[in-house]
Amino acid sequence: MKRRETGDKGERIAAEYLSAHGYHILECNFRTREGEIDIVAESDGTLVFVEVRTKTSRNFGTPEESITVRKKARLIALAEAYIDGHDDAPASWRIDVVAIELGPGGKPARLEHIENATDWGMA
Repeated sequence: MKRRETGDKGERIAAEYLSAHGYHILECNFRTREGEIDIVAESDGTLVFVEVRTKTSRNFGTPEESITVRKKARLIALAEAYIDGHDDAPASWRIDVVAIELGPGGKPARLEHIENATDWGMA
């Protein structure tokens, strides 16, 4: 599976997971000149920006370990850009990460949903 295919599959899995857990998906792949937000959702009146990380092996660490301090800062900037462009956005928001490891046949072997990921101790 190519890298883009792996990422697309992970985003579909994450969206299905979030929907099944009561999240309302507002947008996927929201783009600005600063970058892209994988999933924008709403849960209990909170706007949730979701970064999806999908890997097929742990050769270079877990999916969530691939998020650097620089990436965290960019995610915050992207979230703020989204809010600035959406007057109807809820006042409360956070950034989550959905980390997915795919096993044989591209089936999810592990899915970890980390809420408030910019507060979490990632790299």
